[in-house]
Amino acid sequence: MESETSPARKVMLVADPSRESAGALQYALSHVVLENDELILLHVENPGSWRNTFSFLRRSSFPSNYIPNLEFGGDIDFLEAMKQICEVAQPKIRIRIEKMQTEARIRDKDKGTAILAKSKMLGVDFIIIGQRRSLSTALLGGRLKRSGSSGLKAIDTAEYLIENSTCTCVGVQKKGQNGGYLLNTKTQRNFWLLA
Repeated sequence: MESETSPARKVMLVADPSRESAGALQYALSHVVLENDELILLHVENPGSWRNTFSFLRRSSFPSNYIPNLEFGGDIDFLEAMKQICEVAQPKIRIRIEKMQTEARIRDKDKGTAILAKSKMLGVDFIIIGQRRSLSTALLGGRLKRSGSSGLKAIDTAEYLIENSTCTCVGVQKKGQNGGYLLNTKTQRNFWLLA
């Protein structure tokens, strides 16, 4: 007798080599993706980026049982490392890596627009993005705000996706090793989820 399963969903994680992205991946693996889902790791490549692709995979970022036998030296491909972590944590989900190229000085809104177009093209049901929150964005709710004589300051990519996505989009901020997550969606702001 076959057990009933929920229909497979496409979950997109906006992936980059940052602590915020690692926290979003942890949240996705522990609270969002189900057995038959497909997890799409989308990286928006910026040719002018100087970020260290090794920084996000510190051993403290994930529980030790999430980290497969990876060599943590030299130049590792963080997307492949994320994929391996997913395979260990959720062996029954399908994992796909997608990359998009952008201009060197792309604005957050333009990056968000490109991500939304890709999510529509792929038929994504759920978008997850790591979110860096400053005190000012937490107090102002991440909305557009006045910035001196230059008029309105653009919102960051996570806020743009949350506000403009037609599917569910969650901005995730990991709070400490065992502290839980601060989540933001279009309808829920600063929702605290214990780990």
